[in-house]
Amino acid sequence: MASNILSIPFRRSPHVSLSEAIKQYISARYGQHPDMFTSDLETIDRLRADAINVQEPHTSGVKKLLAYAAQLIWIGGKFPIDIGAEFVWYPALGYNTKKADSQNNLRFELANVLFNLASLYSQMAYSTNRTTSEGLKEASNYSCRAAGVISYLKDEIIPDMRSTPPEDMDNMTLDCLQQLLLAQAQECYWHKAVIDGLRDASIAKLAAQLSDYYSTASDFAVKSDAISSEWIHHMTAKHHHFAAVAQYRASRDCLEKRRYGEEVARLRDSLACVNEALREARYINKVVLGDLQTLKNRLMEDLKRAEKDNDIIYLQPVPPKAELKLLDRANMASTKAFKDIAHSLSTMTENGQYGSPLFAKLVPYSVHVAATIYSERRDRLINYSMVEALEGLDTQFHQLLESLNLPGTLQALEKPLGLPPGLVNHAEEIRQQGGLDRIRRYMEDVGQIKNSDRATYQEGVELLQQEAQEDDRARARYGTERWTRPSSQEAGAKLYTQVEEIDGYLKSAQSSDELVEKKIQGCEEMLRLLAGPRRDLEAFVPSSQRATVPPKLQQEASKLKNVLVEASRLETRRRRFIDGVKAKAKADDINAELLQETARLEREYPMQKIEAVQFENLFERRLQLYEGDLAQLAHEQAEQDRVIAKLRDANAGFVAAKRGDTSSREREQALQKLENAYFKYKEIISNLDVGGKFYNDLAKIVLRFREDCKNFAFQRRLEAEGMQNDISMGMASLSVSNHHHQHQREPLHTLPPQSQPPIQSPQRRTEQQQQHHMTSNTMSTPQVRNQPPLHVHSPPTAAVPHPQQAQTVTPGMWNPTAGIRFGGAPPFSPSTTTTTAPQPGNNAGYPRPGGAGAGERGTSSRPPPPAVQGGGGGGGQSQWDPTRGIQFG
Repeated sequence: MASNILSIPFRRSPHVSLSEAIKQYISARYGQHPDMFTSDLETIDRLRADAINVQEPHTSGVKKLLAYAAQLIWIGGKFPIDIGAEFVWYPALGYNTKKADSQNNLRFELANVLFNLASLYSQMAYSTNRTTSEGLKEASNYSCRAAGVISYLKDEIIPDMRSTPPEDMDNMTLDCLQQLLLAQAQECYWHKAVIDGLRDASIAKLAAQLSDYYSTASDFAVKSDAISSEWIHHMTAKHHHFAAVAQYRASRDCLEKRRYGEEVARLRDSLACVNEALREARYINKVVLGDLQTLKNRLMEDLKRAEKDNDIIYLQPVPPKAELKLLDRANMASTKAFKDIAHSLSTMTENGQYGSPLFAKLVPYSVHVAATIYSERRDRLINYSMVEALEGLDTQFHQLLESLNLPGTLQALEKPLGLPPGLVNHAEEIRQQGGLDRIRRYMEDVGQIKNSDRATYQEGVELLQQEAQEDDRARARYGTERWTRPSSQEAGAKLYTQVEEIDGYLKSAQSSDELVEKKIQGCEEMLRLLAGPRRDLEAFVPSSQRATVPPKLQQEASKLKNVLVEASRLETRRRRFIDGVKAKAKADDINAELLQETARLEREYPMQKIEAVQFENLFERRLQLYEGDLAQLAHEQAEQDRVIAKLRDANAGFVAAKRGDTSSREREQALQKLENAYFKYKEIISNLDVGGKFYNDLAKIVLRFREDCKNFAFQRRLEAEGMQNDISMGMASLSVSNHHHQHQREPLHTLPPQSQPPIQSPQRRTEQQQQHHMTSNTMSTPQVRNQPPLHVHSPPTAAVPHPQQAQTVTPGMWNPTAGIRFGGAPPFSPSTTTTTAPQPGNNAGYPRPGGAGAGERGTSSRPPPPAVQGGGGGGGQSQWDPTRGIQFG
């Protein structure tokens, strides 16, 4: 059914099982079983089904959409935005309404639900009885509510989607819909003012503001890819329609105040606006077209009466358009703050309007994040502050043993033939663990993680670089005076700091990787022997010639061996300490305290979203449990210093007792190389474990960094688009204003009396319509920030002189009215034609209503040039005389 307002259609969605995605996520990420929430899972699916089936304009649909939207916001605090459900929605606007949008995004789902809520309000306004004062008030309220939902969607939900919005939810489309809804709300107030019989001056103010709203909506619509041309024509016609209404009501106010000349001027401008609106007649519905035709008929009657009265009785000068005072605006429509969702969260109870909050007993997602943060901090404290420190003590001790050629020297003395038992055990351990093959596989795995981290980091860096290049190009294009936003480095200072930090991590890790590779190369040959057959190992270790050991050397060797055993016990105790600390960390479950703290926060701050940062005090209290373990490090350092001192003394005595004996030197060196290789193997494995954990931890950092870069670049692009639109609108407004003033300053040239009546040419009418349109747009500048007047797409035309004014022709210049003459005959005399005087009441230079006449395009009444009788053939027929020239016009 045709109407003089528009309604926003619904977006459509097929069935999607949100409960299944939530169930799988609970199973994978939480310690609670999904069967605990069977009722909640069924409820969330029922709420979605109710919401997507709202397709009729009824108040019951508001509750269904709000109930589902409130639960989506609530569970957004417990689950991540990419829960694992692909939400499919079909667009409501545009030319691809059969092509669905699909995103794994809870915010995308919420945006669609709120869009449908705005659609529902707009359709309720459309279907309300607007023939009564109460009905108009109700329809206006619905339109303002719809505008409030669109504003909330644009400002709060879309920026938090972390993805590209659908085509009919981009900024231009939402801005257009918001302005259109405000325009229709204002139109209801205007209509109510007419029904209630308010004064013409007040109605004129309402109509002027209404014209501004439609103008702004049309400007946004042109920049949107989703608004149809039919809607654009509708909004354009409405803009001109209510500009005409505003001038018409202002003319009636002038009549009441006896300003008869101004009354005529405003009626003429009103009629010109109506004619401009009727240019859209082919594209608008019958109701809007009927309103325009009715207004035009009334205007023509009033203008005829006003011109006659002023010309005969009042004789007041008719001011030009530029001298008319701009009409004041009266705004009655406003975007109603969308507080329903916020209020619904505070009133979500078992018997409340929106029901009890779902999954209330499930640990919120932010609490899950907090538990992860605590685990990372605890593991970092244990691994870097304890385990690495203790392993560093072991490394320091083995480097000392290597420098002292221990225990190879002692083993060669104790067992001059065959392989020492300790070496055999070490070789068997390496052989079982895979030796070099294990190291190479481990390095390949670590290398893959490292390459993935570097690629993810590089993606984030490229996003920042691309955004910075776009910003630099825009700043170079528009200049720093207009492109006033901070540079990319200033706006994303935190991200650029992360770039340097992560780059430092990668470079440091690369140095560590190279060091590990050197270690492998240094002991690769010995590791092959240890991992190979025993006969190869026996062939590598030579036997010594010694048969008996002197008592003094035996005594010093026994003392040195006791110190080495004590050092071995110290290492074993450290390993047990490390295992104990790791077991303690594994049993450290903070979830119970997190739940208690969460309950306290929800009780004391019910409207505040739970964030991980709110648990910092709890983290500090829990980490104090490891202070005693940290104190153990100092004791271990002191114990090792004592053992090292004893080892140096014992080794000094052993070397002194053995001085001069070189019989077992080759065996000592061989055994020492193998022992060093064994400890290097253990050190390399430990290094690779640390490297793998480092790159796994770094993966989380670079993934978060890349997502932050994506969000930053997306927000900056949205901001840039807005600034570019503002700049373009400002430049367009300035261009139109300058063009208008140039036409006002252009002098009128006079022509000698013409042999044609003063019927306005099509070019003149085009220019006057263009001037009128620019001026009317200047009068109806919207109150919305940075909105330009509507552009007129008429071709620029040269100023045509008035037919009644004389023109001074410069000698030697061609006069187009005289034609092109051939030969030396005198110019064609203008006295051969007659001049028709202007019609009474038609102000010279102002376009006639409807152009050159009803249903006509300005046909000329100039008589044809007289026929010239030629000399041969065709007697009586008109022939062209070259001496008479070619006549133009």
